Amino acid sequence: MTATSDSTTRHLTVQHDGVTIAVSRGGRGRPLVLCPGLNCTQADLYELIDLLRRDHDVVTFDLRGHGLSSAAGRYSFDAFLGDLHAVMGELELPSAPVLVGYSLGADLAVHYAAECPDTIAGLVLIDGANPLPEPFLADIDLAEFRAVAEAEAAGEGSLTARDILDLGLEMDAVRSGILDRYQRIDLPVQVVMSTTIAGNSTEGRAPRHNQLWRDGVERLIHEQPHISAHWIDADHGLVFTHACDIAAIIRRRLDPC
Repeated sequence: MTATSDSTTRHLTVQHDGVTIAVSRGGRGRPLVLCPGLNCTQADLYELIDLLRRDHDVVTFDLRGHGLSSAAGRYSFDAFLGDLHAVMGELELPSAPVLVGYSLGADLAVHYAAECPDTIAGLVLIDGANPLPEPFLADIDLAEFRAVAEAEAAGEGSLTARDILDLGLEMDAVRSGILDRYQRIDLPVQVVMSTTIAGNSTEGRAPRHNQLWRDGVERLIHEQPHISAHWIDADHGLVFTHACDIAAIIRRRLDPC
């Protein structure tokens, strides 16, 4: 690991699997590691990160092909999970951190916790890691999702529309078996979910996706009744539109008294 710093934040790099992963650390207090999701960077999450750093020692990073991290020859769930393992393995924290994940980052957090439970103190999962009862991307959704992937690929990241589409399909397979991962975790877990992940439209894929998202959370709570769920009246962009609410939930998780 190499490091630089400015007045408030240390900027680090971790070398893993031929990829340079950009990491930042700042703030004071109990340690917390924040894992962004697909097509999301630590720069995108600046408001939430700034709020959390007021009273927590926050580490966050960019997944391969995102933000300040370098591109890679492959993009898959296992490759992203390897990035998280690499970052966690390089940290020198005073105590086990709470691991917070958003979207794909929540799924990565659950898999990491199932594999390395002794290295973290608990999980906060934001709009991800949902054990959906059926695939999110049915055949009828592919054309619309392909258009979304093409728009997202036109941004600054290294992922192509094909990469994004393949990852979306892979995530359905990952989530079909994620309840098995939850069963291996004996740690405090809280989930923060959007009420309308696909937006408020009454047409297209939104109604089915919103209902499927709620059904998945109900399935999770039924199977894991110790897990508490917080609903935020928002779509999947809740980390941007409701950063203050999410920071307050995380703060209560870390300091319940």
